[in-house]
Amino acid sequence: MLNCLATVLGIFICVLLLFMAAPYIRRYMAGGVCKSTTKLNGKVVVITGANTGIGKETARDLAQRGARVIIACRDMAKGEAAACEIRAETGNQQVIVKKLDLADTKSIREFAENFLAEEKVLHILINNAGVMVCPYSKTADGFEMHLGVNHLGHFLLTFLLLECLKQSAPARIVNVSSLAHHAGRIRFHDLQGEKCYNWGLAYCHSKLANVLFTRELARRLQGTGVTANSLHPGSVHSELVRHSSLMTLLWKTLSFFLKTPREGAQTSVYCAVAEELESVTGQYFSDCQPAYVSPQSRNDELAKKLWNVSCELLGIQWD
Repeated sequence: MLNCLATVLGIFICVLLLFMAAPYIRRYMAGGVCKSTTKLNGKVVVITGANTGIGKETARDLAQRGARVIIACRDMAKGEAAACEIRAETGNQQVIVKKLDLADTKSIREFAENFLAEEKVLHILINNAGVMVCPYSKTADGFEMHLGVNHLGHFLLTFLLLECLKQSAPARIVNVSSLAHHAGRIRFHDLQGEKCYNWGLAYCHSKLANVLFTRELARRLQGTGVTANSLHPGSVHSELVRHSSLMTLLWKTLSFFLKTPREGAQTSVYCAVAEELESVTGQYFSDCQPAYVSPQSRNDELAKKLWNVSCELLGIQWD
């Protein structure tokens, strides 16, 4: 009887301590906060996948700072709903939605063509959109979905908008990667995952590609006034895991320990506006500060090879 009471008391004390510690745990999990007060009046920003999640919160923040924000997304209905909400909340009527499907190079080229015809400048490009844990599938151009959307789609978009960024300098390119890049490998012998596919690793591979792309892009842009940095937003409670019922259940179970989309957007905003990053390029950030990258991510030869292979796959020349 005494042992039973002691066990119950022990459980009660543990639960009580956890309850008392919860606010502190939550604050720690929220991560860093962008403290910059930079205004963006007169600046033009493109954010991919800004109809939901951290992209939407990034758009909200930059609109609040006065930027002309272009939400580039596949789902126009969600995009319009997000833009309407942001316009109403911020009072900034320069929040616009444009169609962009990163799983289709034709759509990417159409978006870029329309943008360049309508806009004179581009100061910030945030490559935020992404897919995660997808069952094996291919893009309209035959690329494995993670590689095609997360890496090749943004690679092509950046290529098509780069001259506009250069002419608008100082300008910034922000690539949203992930801590998952540590588990990634660039498997040149099986880039499309046709020989061996694992949806978790496929995501990791694509996130490593984001960091390598950023590294090589920054090297090539030296002296142009355009910087390129990548980041890990943190583990965020968002729709990114929608393709996996198991991951969706896990995310709901662990939601207390996950960042909100607003918290997850902080490092994206930081990389886009922080004054101290004006000349910083080729770096990787997490929680609004420099973070450690994997040895693979620091391999310049690997970055150059991935660059060349990406150009070949997309049929472009980018010297």
